[in-house]
Amino acid sequence: MMRLGSRVAHMVGSGDDGWGIYYRTRELVAQGIGVTNLTIGEHDVGTDRRILEAMHASALSGQTGYAFGPGKRPLREAIAARVTARTGVPATWENVVITPGGQAALFASHMVLLSAGDTGLYVDPHYATYPGTIRATGAAAVAVPARSEREFQPDAQAIDAAAAESGARTLLLNTPNNPTGVVYARRTLEEIAQVARARDLWVISDEVYDTQVWEGAHLSPRALAGMEERTVVVGSMSKSHAMTGSRLGWIVAPVEVARAVTDLATNTTYGVPAFIQDAALHALEMGPGFEAEVAAPFRRRRDIAQAVLAGQNAVRPIPPAGAMYVMLDIRATGLSGEAFAHRLLEEERIAVMPGESFGQAAAGHVRVATTVADEAFADALGRLAALAGRLAAGRAEAGPAAAGGGGGATA
Repeated sequence: MMRLGSRVAHMVGSGDDGWGIYYRTRELVAQGIGVTNLTIGEHDVGTDRRILEAMHASALSGQTGYAFGPGKRPLREAIAARVTARTGVPATWENVVITPGGQAALFASHMVLLSAGDTGLYVDPHYATYPGTIRATGAAAVAVPARSEREFQPDAQAIDAAAAESGARTLLLNTPNNPTGVVYARRTLEEIAQVARARDLWVISDEVYDTQVWEGAHLSPRALAGMEERTVVVGSMSKSHAMTGSRLGWIVAPVEVARAVTDLATNTTYGVPAFIQDAALHALEMGPGFEAEVAAPFRRRRDIAQAVLAGQNAVRPIPPAGAMYVMLDIRATGLSGEAFAHRLLEEERIAVMPGESFGQAAAGHVRVATTVADEAFADALGRLAALAGRLAAGRAEAGPAAAGGGGGATA
């Protein structure tokens, strides 16, 4: 058998990829079995027709050839203006590179900032691709746990210790956060920025959920003192404009980083189709009011979640301040997040993601996507809480032996 190169094996690592629940859900649906699917962050509405019409018109006008380079200047200018307005720090079109979605922006950022043998840090819990994106460069990926008891706010001292021990060059942050629904506090980010400056870290800031903030305010690390020159902002049209399939993302970075990302694109993606770029520009020109419309269902369902889960003790929601997710602590049931998620799927036909899918810091939790209609969402959460309540009550009745050996995980 011909030998494969080691890069992809190193990138993905070993063991389960954590998406067994999602694959099982697809199997059940394919068999015609109804499942309330709360696993993935996909809008329950399609891309707005006006955006699709702009895409169609652009394609018909001839914008279907190669779109080599960092992206069309009008779109880059619009993104620079958007980031300037949101961060208070000026950006120009030269700081912007258009990428095939936010994931490609994360990949490109790490590729140009890390070398083989370096170390990149990321906060755990984390989006599933984060460690693989770092390892793809040949660097080591080191997780820095954030704790449920601190509502998953990162600990700057832990980041500092990890950076000192590993000699890390980069730190990947994500606020509003997937999977926890947490918005990082100003004090948290200021303390992290102090570490980044002291340890000479690049900060890669994944801000794809910046329009989905329910409490407090979104703060980009780029806006903090001394951080503009060491921060790469990753953005996307996916969540803000319900354009997940269009694969339109970007980086905003110092010019030398943007040029390196453009060189990388020449040898990988060769750019993003021009008709999709034109549709993205049209979408941005629809203004913040449209972005608020896209975000509104998730704000509403976040409020529904708080109401449904009030007054019970088996499920502890991490206060959901942003993004389209609610993270639930189910350790009172005595089950791991994975075991609870499997039981919920098989007994109630409700699919959620185990916290363990997003790193060990979220063990004993499950992530619920707020991505189905309000009534179905409220019903599913009520049934989830009822199952957790039965399990917790049974565990209590069984006494100390069950409490000590029920398979619960700590976070």
